Amino acid sequence: MANVTFKENPVTLLGNELSAGDQAPDFTVLTNDLQEAKLSDYEGKVKLISVVPSIDTGVCSEQTQRFNKEAENIGNVQVLTISMDLPFAQKRWREVNKVQELEMLSDHRDADFGEKYGVLIKEMRLLSRSIFVVDSQNKITYTEYVSENTNHPDYDRALQEAKKAK
Repeated sequence: MANVTFKENPVTLLGNELSAGDQAPDFTVLTNDLQEAKLSDYEGKVKLISVVPSIDTGVCSEQTQRFNKEAENIGNVQVLTISMDLPFAQKRWREVNKVQELEMLSDHRDADFGEKYGVLIKEMRLLSRSIFVVDSQNKITYTEYVSENTNHPDYDRALQEAKKAK
């Protein structure tokens, strides 16, 4: 399992670490309108899944804004941001920040995504910062489990991998 810290303190990630080549597990999360959403809802599309601990923190906000800006330029790629934030908070943040090019999804109800993707922080019930690129056949083509949750992911590599995925 990935060695991950939060503010330099080790944390325990629940679930199994995934790697390129693995079949992406289906999951259930909530949209900002409290509807269930699943990975299978995006069948046939490449997915760039950006995972953040909380949208109301600086790095998470910057990460989401960066992928929103880049979403226009990466072709047929559906960008999803997933966090444990309540759907209402995500919706408010999206409106305030004029984020329209990606979907924000909440894992707060069941932590289904967090457990299936090995990013649920046991000590905090937050998701660990990570990136997953999933191709149109729902195979994972790229993963990044960011080792320190207060650090940014490798944006350029994630975007490059999303553009390559079919």
